[in-house]
Amino acid sequence: MRLVLAPMEGVVDDLMRDILSTINPFDLVVTEFVRVVDQLLPEKVYYKLCPELKNNGLTPSGTPVRVQLLGQEPAWMAENAIRAIELGSRGVDANFGCPAKIVNKSKGGAVLLQYPENIHNIVKAMRQAVPVEQPVTAKIRLGYEDKSLFMENALAIYEAGATEIAIHARSKVDGYKPPAYWEYITEVRKRLPIPVIANGEIWSEADAKRCMEVTGCDNIMIGRGAISLPNLGASIKNGDEPYTWQQTLDLLLAYTDKQLNGRKADYLPARIKQWFTYLNRQYPEADELFRELRVYKTTDEIISVLKKAQQAL
Repeated sequence: MRLVLAPMEGVVDDLMRDILSTINPFDLVVTEFVRVVDQLLPEKVYYKLCPELKNNGLTPSGTPVRVQLLGQEPAWMAENAIRAIELGSRGVDANFGCPAKIVNKSKGGAVLLQYPENIHNIVKAMRQAVPVEQPVTAKIRLGYEDKSLFMENALAIYEAGATEIAIHARSKVDGYKPPAYWEYITEVRKRLPIPVIANGEIWSEADAKRCMEVTGCDNIMIGRGAISLPNLGASIKNGDEPYTWQQTLDLLLAYTDKQLNGRKADYLPARIKQWFTYLNRQYPEADELFRELRVYKTTDEIISVLKKAQQAL
């Protein structure tokens, strides 16, 4: 099987990609999206979002990294796709799944699922611009307000020349509420001759197996599940035992060290609290610890609470 770490805006930054790709056998990680409007973005934008470009498009542990673009103008998406490839991205991905209101209002992300022709034109422009040996891929949801165009959108992407397609098995309106409608992915996988990557509600090795059984896909993308259980990828692909709370707490402190070396210290508290909102699903201890640390606002206070918890184990 092939395992991909999903792009998660505001969550899976380069430091999170580093941490997770070190302990999981991902075949590919995809960046948070680069917002493309009406210009060729400067190189510094790409290097800031994806510093792995300076490492030949690889995480420090050697996992390939693919830049994702989000935009609505075919010509500018093509120009920026070329730039991403030239800077070292391992292929380029188009985002047609982001449900954020601010993005949708400006005609980007999931709102485009209402317009298969526009999606086709964007992917086609990117495919024509990017060297043939480099993958051009897309990530979609099943629809915007409903799922009526799910197959039309998938066909639009395939016929535009995409290398593969990742499908989050919910509409924009569904948000992140269970369930994921994997059976729609099954239909796309049967129809399209290119690889289809299944995504949505994969929280455990058992979920991954069920998803592959339902969809027939041997390509899986994990997002929130990978943040909730840090070694979910290794559990799915290698059968590793899920991380204990102690192992996860050790990982949190390792992440803290990386944050302090690579970011301003005031960035840390919000990011750690954000991660705890995902860990709460997997670990009762995380919920208990979060009640303690959520009142603190400084980096030193947060680190102190984490280390105290680590020493108590």
